[in-house]
Amino acid sequence: MRKNLNTRVRNWIVQILVIAGIGAGVWFSRDAWLPLVRESPGAETDEDRNGSHAEEPKVVRLSPQARSNLGLVSKSVSVQTYWRKIQIPGVIADQPGSSDRAITAPLEGIVEQVHAYEGDIVHPGGKLFTLRLIGEYLQKTQSDLYKATREIEILNREKMRINNLATSGAIPEKRLIELDQDISRQKVLVEASRQELITRGLNQAQIRQIEAGEFLRIVDVFAPEVSPAEPDAAVDSSAAADFFEVQNLGIELGQQVATGQLLAVLANHSSLYVRGNAFKKEASNLARAAEQGWPVEIEFTEDTARNWPELDQEFRIRNLANTTDPESRTFDFYIPLTNQSRIYENEGRRFISWRFRPGQRVRIQVPVEQLTNVLTVPSAAIAHEGPEAFVFQQNGDLFRRIPVRVVHQDRTHVVIANDGGLAPGFYIAQGSAASLNRILKSQASAGARNDVHVHADGTTHAAH
Repeated sequence: MRKNLNTRVRNWIVQILVIAGIGAGVWFSRDAWLPLVRESPGAETDEDRNGSHAEEPKVVRLSPQARSNLGLVSKSVSVQTYWRKIQIPGVIADQPGSSDRAITAPLEGIVEQVHAYEGDIVHPGGKLFTLRLIGEYLQKTQSDLYKATREIEILNREKMRINNLATSGAIPEKRLIELDQDISRQKVLVEASRQELITRGLNQAQIRQIEAGEFLRIVDVFAPEVSPAEPDAAVDSSAAADFFEVQNLGIELGQQVATGQLLAVLANHSSLYVRGNAFKKEASNLARAAEQGWPVEIEFTEDTARNWPELDQEFRIRNLANTTDPESRTFDFYIPLTNQSRIYENEGRRFISWRFRPGQRVRIQVPVEQLTNVLTVPSAAIAHEGPEAFVFQQNGDLFRRIPVRVVHQDRTHVVIANDGGLAPGFYIAQGSAASLNRILKSQASAGARNDVHVHADGTTHAAH
């Protein structure tokens, strides 16, 4: 009896030791088997209990105040035709031979008076400078003209005196012939002197004054006539085309100037060019746009349009330069631009303010390809997430995210394929799409309840 009891005790002890050994082995090997247990498909995790594997929300609710803070505006989309464009930098430039006029000294002299200063407005024919003449050449030309004129008068009187005598035979007719020849020679001298003075800037009244013996000692310099506008340039009634502005004054009062020396530069910026600067690879697209007469869009980056009337002008490429700059490897092309202006007075003088000035930077959008049967939205209406692109359809306070296929995108617009993903007539948020997408992702990460559902017609409603 005692022997059997001892045997059972030993067996219990052995079993306890075996169980303890197994338990110790399991404990010390927990790093190997514990992750397997945690990743078991049948195991419930905290993420499962929190519902992270639920369907990702597609609708975000915004209060009227939130929409106002984001500046959200929704518009319906429609099927349309869109021109794919390339963007080329440009600058506003003068029209050579039209915008600026150089005023030079017609004769050598001293600047006695300056009648117009930098910034002043002068009309065609307006007085600019008064010069006191000092050139010996001019004095000699005036003297020659006066002498030849007086000589003709003397010869004509002599001819009249001996005309009757020659008729009666008292003197030979040869004398009359000689007088006629002398008169012809003097007339040639008179005409030559006249032409010389005309080329120096003198008018007919001044020349008659010299012939009468009143030599010029001062001469006035006037503003030239305004050339007519270029035939292919648009006409703008607000552009000041009948006067000049003194852009640069090259002399000072009392300064001695030589014949042909620059006195001033006058400007009339009513007709300008937008000069684009393109690379050779863009030449074919630009040439095609110019040949087809396609309108181009110009963004005046340094323009404050709200202070001016609407610019009602259609822009087209006039011509392409046929030379390439050897340093930049670019070539120019030109678009006529009609300017706008305002005139104001200050201290009794008139001044002009131009809307566009040479040197202002612009961006030129040149059409290159026509895309048909597409939907167009502003670039801010698209939210990107990796390769995915989304727009947000508005229905009251709810905005539903819709995936779309982007056909083309530029700096201002996104062209969407009309493949059924976004139906024409849907009201789409025209901006802040990236903000809406961030709000939607934030609600999803915070475990917000998706309490709306989407109907087959695209409308969204709160869950019933």
